[in-house]
Amino acid sequence: MKTIKYPSRENWKELLKRPTIDNSSLETTVQTVLSDIKANGQSAVNKYTLQFDKVNIQNVLVSDSEFSEAEKLISVELKQAIQLAKKNIETFHSAQKEKAQVIETMSGVKCWRKSVAIQKVGLYIPGGTAPLFSTILMLGVPAKLAGCKEIILCTPPDKNGAINPAILYTAKLIGISKVFKIGGVQAIGAMAYGTEIIPQVYKIFGPGNQYVTCAKQLINKEGVAIDMPAGPSEVAILADETCVPKFVAADLLSQAEHDEMASSIMITTCDEVAELTSREVEEYLKNLSREKIARKSIEERGAIIVASSMEEALELMNEIAPEHLEVMTK
Repeated sequence: MKTIKYPSRENWKELLKRPTIDNSSLETTVQTVLSDIKANGQSAVNKYTLQFDKVNIQNVLVSDSEFSEAEKLISVELKQAIQLAKKNIETFHSAQKEKAQVIETMSGVKCWRKSVAIQKVGLYIPGGTAPLFSTILMLGVPAKLAGCKEIILCTPPDKNGAINPAILYTAKLIGISKVFKIGGVQAIGAMAYGTEIIPQVYKIFGPGNQYVTCAKQLINKEGVAIDMPAGPSEVAILADETCVPKFVAADLLSQAEHDEMASSIMITTCDEVAELTSREVEEYLKNLSREKIARKSIEERGAIIVASSMEEALELMNEIAPEHLEVMTK
């Protein structure tokens, strides 16, 4: 992981430049798939699952027995970690609930704000190179707390037509029972238009690769709501001499392992912290199951920047304005 010490201000723009992705070339391919699903329903979805995921699945709905089997396949330690994360996320989002406060703006005129849950939502959970069961928690827990009546989940199957057990365990823990073995563009199309098996939803949430992102943008043009067109993941960490370098390294790599295009940056004023964090990153990389992806991301788009002062470090951080910002300082 490269370390850049005291970069001059005129080089900041080039140093912090984000990767650009042009999805326009994908639109024709993705639109063809979406139009086919809109016209032909589940048969088209199954066709593309066979074409892209190389598996022929007749029953795409996860059964009760599959949920039960998944629970047996994951360790007690992982279950406990997922349960703890669920509790923390529930605690955080529960604070967003508020009672309607009626305000009389002038005599006889009473105004208030009321939040009403979206009735039917679809969650897309990547499950190919990285089964993001954490995303189920971050999307599913707020949906349950909000009171969404129908929550469906689509995630890609493996070559055997199975779903990662941690994804199924997490979905069941939250209370999501409608899980479909469908990934990619076909999952977005199925949730957007509905098929003979998959219910149509009013809004689609969740990250994905460039094909999924393109599909979400195209169905959004047709009036189906989406959360956002997610780009490559990024994190920037501001750290001083009080930080724990091992924690900084772990969080840099937690984004880097998502995608080769991900960006992981640390800004510090301490040479020793920079050196220790760089060593910890290298130690972690040796044991990561997604080492190849994380290493390419860290080497091409990762950086440890040593600033001359905390004021300069803050200015650098504001220049980045990252998707994920972490402050590990006194």
